[in-house]
Amino acid sequence: MQAPVQSVGGGIRASTSAPRDGQMTVAALVERYMADYKGRDSTRAQRLAWWSARLGTARLVDVTDDDIYFALEDLAVQPPRYYAGLDADGRAIYKAKKRQLSPATLNRYNAAIGAVFSWAIKKRLTPRDWLNPTSRVERRPEDNERVRFLSDAERARLLAACRASKWPRLYLMVLMGITTGARRGELEALRWRDVDFERGEARVAQTKNGDPKVHVLLPAVVEELRRHVGAPGALVFASRRRPDTAFNFETAWRAALKAAAVRDFRFHDLRHCCASYLAQAGASLLEIADVLGHRQLAMTKRYSHLTTSHKAALVGRVLGDIR
Repeated sequence: MQAPVQSVGGGIRASTSAPRDGQMTVAALVERYMADYKGRDSTRAQRLAWWSARLGTARLVDVTDDDIYFALEDLAVQPPRYYAGLDADGRAIYKAKKRQLSPATLNRYNAAIGAVFSWAIKKRLTPRDWLNPTSRVERRPEDNERVRFLSDAERARLLAACRASKWPRLYLMVLMGITTGARRGELEALRWRDVDFERGEARVAQTKNGDPKVHVLLPAVVEELRRHVGAPGALVFASRRRPDTAFNFETAWRAALKAAAVRDFRFHDLRHCCASYLAQAGASLLEIADVLGHRQLAMTKRYSHLTTSHKAALVGRVLGDIR
């Protein structure tokens, strides 16, 4: 047994509950991390499960940046899968996607295991001076300038397809995505107690950036919400079989896109729709950033080309008489 350590102030500091010898396996570390995890990232568990399958038996002291790099290289060429519900025996069904994982998604996998290692260092579970191996793996360049938004005709077709969906709340979720600019995770975590029908607001306690946010709910959204209202503590978009888990609407979403003949469009692009429509209507980049919850205006500049006509009208109105 490790002996107590004398502290600087003369007292006794108890020894740590786990030795700092680096012998803990990655799987054991991931399990401890998830037990302590308080974040709202719904994809964290799935990504760390992949890392446990890949490096689970490796000891911390043996994990190198090469292990992380080549794991991501292998992941990049694997066909990604998505959860498509349960079969008749209650087993999970996973279906393959047509596209490979994007650089952004691969970066998220790296960030997920990196967060585990950083947590381990903070909790004194690693050898002293142990360096997080993900810090030596370069991030992949991401295409953050993509701005795909629906035309008026596409929007009308998609909303009609969502209304006809077998999942009765798909229309509500898509309508909220377009009109609030909320992230998918924010919508999936929304509970009825977060919705203020009288004020027309939905409160998000913690966004991806860690900040609280209030989404404005238009009358059409409030009306649709009232059609599905549930108990205060229930999720607005709850699973039918597991009420405290968000419904996996991937199949319903893909069916709606196909029925509406909308191509090259992701659920996250609904957020781009909200920002793009605001920009085209004359909203400033600062106003758009406020709606989307961007901390840095640089994130919003991708919509600047859509504000050109508004800027031209503004300059002409204010400065047009100068000769």
